[in-house]
Amino acid sequence: MARPDSRFHFDFAHVIPDFEGSEAAVARLFAAVDPARIRRAFVTPDPSLVGVRRALLDAGVPILVATYDLHRGFVLLDPATIAPDLRLYASWLDGLEHFGRPLDLAGIAALGRLDLMVTGAAAVSLDGVRFGKGHEYFDLEWGLFSELGLADEETRLAALVHDVQVVDERFNPEPSDILVDLVATPTRVLDVGRRGRRPRGIDWDRVDPRHVETIPPLAELARLRGMTALSPTPQSTAR
Repeated sequence: MARPDSRFHFDFAHVIPDFEGSEAAVARLFAAVDPARIRRAFVTPDPSLVGVRRALLDAGVPILVATYDLHRGFVLLDPATIAPDLRLYASWLDGLEHFGRPLDLAGIAALGRLDLMVTGAAAVSLDGVRFGKGHEYFDLEWGLFSELGLADEETRLAALVHDVQVVDERFNPEPSDILVDLVATPTRVLDVGRRGRRPRGIDWDRVDPRHVETIPPLAELARLRGMTALSPTPQSTAR
């Protein structure tokens, strides 16, 4: 059901691919979440979320998007500066390079609260646990945004996947795992609900020091917090 990617083809170790029916999944997501009620959103750069980014731009919603592997931090897609006939191109990864405005930490903090965060996944469980490339980045992005006051208990978190990517099981997530509230597929929307309060801020004890070195907003925040060194963690996961 996966669609080939222009950069990675079917190399699922390096990309969460688009899939057949993603357009229907986007329609179901925005039938459950009214884009007219969204003031600002964050969307991961997964190819499967091109339709999400375009739908939000068409609804006039500014979108914060992570650059690939967060090497250049985040960019802002502002629909006020993108002509309607160029919004599909702006939603692609290559389009981000042209239309996205890079933001430093102060620029991110100045955006204001995020009403919606959307991510892709290799798989997601019935209770909102995400699996696959990039899942640790989404946790890190949540920690950064929540520490800056941009994301909180009212921010809705959604995953967009194919039906075959929904795991018909429930798991015991780590306390630091960020669970999604909604799972949108081409045939349905699963309202996961909440197990408890979400973690807030960055757990610096769990941050890979290589991420601090390579992710500009994280490095900037670490400097502001007066942090000079972090202990290495055993693994690093890339999106």
